[in-house]
Amino acid sequence: MFAKRNLDVELINFGGSTDQLLEAIASGKADAGIGMALRWLKPLEQGFDVRITTATHGGCMRMLTAKSSGIRGLADLKGKSIGVTDMAAPDKNFFSIRLAKLGIDPINDVQFRVFPGDLLPVALKKGEIQAFCQGDPLGWVVRERDDLHEVATNLDEEYAHRACCVLGVRGSLIRNDRAAAAAITEAVLEAQDFVQANPDETARIFAPYSPVAKPDELARMLRSHTHGHHPIGADLKQEIALYIEELKGISVIKPNTNADRFSEKVYANVLS
Repeated sequence: MFAKRNLDVELINFGGSTDQLLEAIASGKADAGIGMALRWLKPLEQGFDVRITTATHGGCMRMLTAKSSGIRGLADLKGKSIGVTDMAAPDKNFFSIRLAKLGIDPINDVQFRVFPGDLLPVALKKGEIQAFCQGDPLGWVVRERDDLHEVATNLDEEYAHRACCVLGVRGSLIRNDRAAAAAITEAVLEAQDFVQANPDETARIFAPYSPVAKPDELARMLRSHTHGHHPIGADLKQEIALYIEELKGISVIKPNTNADRFSEKVYANVLS
């Protein structure tokens, strides 16, 4: 998909968090990368020279608990301890937003506790937490492996048609070589459509990069995502603005930030 657009792409296996990836793009160590909107919007507010050119899909964040916990919905989490991988994790931000909309203060009415991703299910079994949130593929794998109850995902209710993952491109690349930025974006969009139409083939291709999951598990996971939903233009700017307003509500984004102006600033339409 890259090659047919005359792009010679070096794929970097980046082991850090997605905000570190954003810093790598902004500093010129990489030209583009895919990360989570709810992780990137705060550092973008602080001036990182990266622009979002498209979304890729929705549906890869999950809140999980033991089936015996009695927790069946997010409202049942009031007063509980919730495991997260870090305090700025996109899934932590997302479910904080959901809790706040239910009238549950994500700072005072629940306790978020940090554990390494692979130890979250261990902490749950030990009773150190009563639920945890985690992104895919680990979230999906642990849910299936440990027979956990899925309390909520980021495709529930009003979020069914909201993307969570986005493509960020270095600002200077857009300014100096807009054709390359457009070609990267087009290739990534084509890839999303391929995933949507061919989840089994995609899972087979991706399996070597995810040793914790078998191809059939990955295929089922991919079918639960919305790779056919990858907005650009006004639709994407609207989704970004909605996230900005919600992040203001949980004190992640400054309260005086204008969501529409912010989304206009961080989005770059390289396809027109």
